[in-house]
Amino acid sequence: MSESDVSVYEAIRRRRDVRAEFSGEVIPDETLMRILDAAHRAPSVGNTQPWDFVVVRNPETLNTFAAHVADARLKFAQSLPEDRRSTFDPIKIEGIAESGTGIVVTYDPSRGGPNILGRHTVDDTGLFSAVLAIQNLWLAAVAEEIGIGWVSFYDEKYLTELVGIPSPVRPIAWLCVGKVTEFQQVPDLERFGWRQRRPLADAVHYESY
Repeated sequence: MSESDVSVYEAIRRRRDVRAEFSGEVIPDETLMRILDAAHRAPSVGNTQPWDFVVVRNPETLNTFAAHVADARLKFAQSLPEDRRSTFDPIKIEGIAESGTGIVVTYDPSRGGPNILGRHTVDDTGLFSAVLAIQNLWLAAVAEEIGIGWVSFYDEKYLTELVGIPSPVRPIAWLCVGKVTEFQQVPDLERFGWRQRRPLADAVHYESY
């Protein structure tokens, strides 16, 4: 498909962090470039566009990173109290090899030079900009019926070296990207009882917190 008639509200409603539902079919390059184009159109502080996207498809690299993530997952599981570990055990936390494509999203704090309009008093706006690119990418992928899984069980230095990221650039996300057999109706962490979504009424405040 070249365009989608899925509304932004529908894409937000359907968005899921995909783990176990990757079909194993690698997405076509033209689809990949469409969702990367959506990411690249994100707003950014001072128009710095501080993101880059490292596309990883080499099976050896995918398997190497998957093994690293599995080790990090085990260490996290071992740190949990028994009741939380039993809840966590069935939750799959990555689909690195199964997706067939990884996108490492990076953040370059030096892009735009030393005087960045809008970042003078809140330096984190640069990082926020890169995260907005991830959100754009994710919603575009949903509109394309492509799954995204955000992997966060890794050592940043390890990933930096694995894909050759130069200083001061840092990786902020490994996204598993691939075709899916289905999108779950209920997010995994809710389905498995890890944590439920807060009601909107609990999150909205007027005039002060």
